[in-house]
Amino acid sequence: MGWSVLSPLLTLFVMKLVFTQLLGKNIPHYTIYLFSGNLILSYYKEATRNGMSSFLENSGIITHINVPKYMFVLSRNVSALVNFALTLVVYFLFCATDRIEFRPAMVLLVFPVVCLLLLNIGVGLILSTLFVFFRDVRYLYDVFLTLLTYVSAVFYSIEHFSLHVQRLFLINPVYVYIKYFRVLVIDGKIPSLQYHGLCLFYALSFLLIGIAVFRHHDRKLVYYL
Repeated sequence: MGWSVLSPLLTLFVMKLVFTQLLGKNIPHYTIYLFSGNLILSYYKEATRNGMSSFLENSGIITHINVPKYMFVLSRNVSALVNFALTLVVYFLFCATDRIEFRPAMVLLVFPVVCLLLLNIGVGLILSTLFVFFRDVRYLYDVFLTLLTYVSAVFYSIEHFSLHVQRLFLINPVYVYIKYFRVLVIDGKIPSLQYHGLCLFYALSFLLIGIAVFRHHDRKLVYYL
């Protein structure tokens, strides 16, 4: 738990040290801007990475006891959510230090967190199923996470891009949830109803795809563990 809080803080420190003068001069509350991106991205990475290996790491139980396999993915997501909640407390402390006004509307942050939880469960079900059959998935996913870090606008603003390119960023669900945090916390605005619909769309889509992939391969998994 301590490391789950310390890790994003160390990443935040390094990024602030490197990018403040290069990219953060014209971004208000750049520390919170960075922290918002790191907070969401770290939660996504932890939940999906741990979820991916949940079946293999519990193969001794799965092959000897008839238990619902998806419970192992859910347990990893609950663990990641607890760690995220601890880091969120530190996040609000940073907000107070940076003199960001706390408003009642901030309770709406629960919405993107719940959406991200559902998305993480869906991605975890997909990855954990694929990982049983294709062990190289872990290496490919590490490359994907590196790419995801750079296309999620964690340490830079997308404002200098054209409107067409800015819309392309919305294809990335992780960026969508990062932007929700920034708009509500830093800008003090509530995202539009359409934006809420987009958040929910990504969450439910990945969850349903994950359930479908898992159910299709459920009975075969035990033979490959």
